[in-house]
Order: sequence, then C-alpha cells, then structure tokens
Amino acid sequence: MKRIILLFIIFLVLVFMIPTVFSQKIVESSAKAEIKEAEALESEDNQQKSDEDSGTDEINKENYDYKEYTTIKLLHKNDNSVQELPLDEYLLGVVSSEMPATFEQEALNAQAIVARTYTIYMIKNGRKHEEADICDSSSCCQAWINKEDRLAKWEENVREENWNKIEKAVYSTKGKIITYNGEVIDAFFHSNSGGMTETPAGVWGGTNYPYLQSVATAGEDAYDQYSSEVVLTKEEFKNKILESHADFSIDFSKDNCIQIAEYTDSNRVKTVKVGNLNLSGVEMRTLLGLRSTNFTFTMEGDNIKFEVIGYGHGVGMSQTGADSMAKQGSNCEEIIKHFYTGVEVVNM
Repeated sequence: MKRIILLFIIFLVLVFMIPTVFSQKIVESSAKAEIKEAEALESEDNQQKSDEDSGTDEINKENYDYKEYTTIKLLHKNDNSVQELPLDEYLLGVVSSEMPATFEQEALNAQAIVARTYTIYMIKNGRKHEEADICDSSSCCQAWINKEDRLAKWEENVREENWNKIEKAVYSTKGKIITYNGEVIDAFFHSNSGGMTETPAGVWGGTNYPYLQSVATAGEDAYDQYSSEVVLTKEEFKNKILESHADFSIDFSKDNCIQIAEYTDSNRVKTVKVGNLNLSGVEMRTLLGLRSTNFTFTMEGDNIKFEVIGYGHGVGMSQTGADSMAKQGSNCEEIIKHFYTGVEVVNM
C-alpha cells in the first residue's frame, strides 16, 4: 500500500514538472530566436548603411551596349580638334559641366538622361558638325569639361563627393533615353524657367513639338538664376543695337521709343519696337546680354534698367526646376515626365 502511495506521489510530481520544463525551453528558444532576429536586423541595417556610405562603389560601371552609339566624336571648339569617347564617359563631362554637383541626386540623374537623349537625337537627326557628332559649346550643343579640369575647379574637400554624384547620375541611368511615340526626342534644357517653361515656337518660331509644351514649376524663385537686372546708359543701349543694325535710330524723348509689342504664351517678350526697328525678344536678349526674354524695362534718367526673370531660352527641362522637384521627393523619371509631355523613359 505504501508503495502504491509513493508511486502516486512521484506521478503527481512529474505531471506538474514536465509542463514547467517544456515552458522554460520554449521561452529560452523564443528568446534565442528574438536575439537572432535582432542580430539579423542589425546586420541588415549595417549593410544598408555601408552601401549608402560607399556611394558609387556599388554602381555597375561596365559599358552598356549602345551598338552604333557606343562612342561619339566630340569637337573641341577652342582648337577644332576631334576626340573620340565612349558615350557615357562623354556624359560625365556634360553633366559635371551643365549642372551643379550640389544639386539633388535625382536632378543630376534626370540631367544625365536628358543629356544622353539630346546626344543620340543629334547623331540621328542631322549633325551640326561634319567632322564630329557634337561639340563642347553650350551655345551650340552641350557644354563639356574633362575630369581633370572639372576636379580642379572644385574645392579639394568636395572633389570626391561631387565626382561620385556625377558618376552615379551617369552610370545608374546608363542606357536610358527619352522617347515620344517610340522616337528619341530633342531634349532641350535650360537653367531657370522663371516658373513657366516656353515652347520652341515662342523662341525660334516654326512648329512646336508635342512633347515641348509650357509647364509650370514651383520653387525656382529660391535660386540665384531666377532674377537679374542689366542697367545700360542710353548711349550704351544705342551702340549695342547699332552693332547689328547700322540703320538704327531712336528718339529717347518719345515715351514709346521702346515698346513691347507682343508676348508669348508664357509671358516672355516675343517682339519689341525699338526706335525705327521691330526686333524679336530673342534678338533683343542677345544684343543686350539679358539672361532671358522674360524682361521688363524702365527709363531712369540717362539709364535704361532691364529686370529679367529666368535664365536661358526656357524650352524643355529647367535645371533649377528639376532640383526643386527633387527636393520635394520627385525621382528622375517624374521630373522628366513633368517637363516633357507624353514621353517615356526607356532603355536603348
């Protein structure tokens, strides 16, 4: 009888102890799993931070297969020499010359795609230069600078960071161009639109392209390129016009001796009456050295003051507008589709 009672007591003890032991093992296993998960997350975060800190180290810099566009012939306007370069290597010099490296990365990415598109368009649709595909002058084609000269113009403490951003812009977008109805577009760009871009017809006349419409962009007034002024004496003004128009005459005593006759849809000066001449806003801008055709003027004694909004012809992508959009969170494709209507960003 005593033996039966003893066995019963042992049985009860086991019944109560076994769940406790298993529960403890489950808790220990759960704790170990949580520790491992935390370690894994920490490792992932550290790897992500390492990737971010490495900048362009992780970018694939292998050459893209551009087929017949693998290399381009670049005309250097200063000495009329022609240099043959891989397309994306050429674009490093364009992006670093055309857009400040201090701009947001997505704006630089957009600039790289736009510059690549412009280059391909120039090659496909008639060259300006018989011996080369494109030149290094911004007044003719696209600005360009070699790496050595570009680095020398930057402060030493920002050279590596700036060049990494340029490389990231070009290599992370390699192969990408802008098309409309399957055809590469004429990807015009400029510095600052003054809040509203212009159509080609508003600048050069002729027919507009469907993908180059006037669009509004906020935030451009925060940039130095947004506003400027030029003050000329009446004599200086007259002499600048006479340089191109020998028959020019003007009577400054008349109130309407200078009169804006017509504006474009984006509020830029289309035509202006100056003395005995009718000039386009574009020619007026060129003759007087104004930053854009979006200008007003006032007579102040012996001086004429021109107040100017924006910088450049105003067609296509505004670079400061792109940077403003990037600051608000837009990526390069969203920027491009804002400035070029109805387009697609595709791989060549």
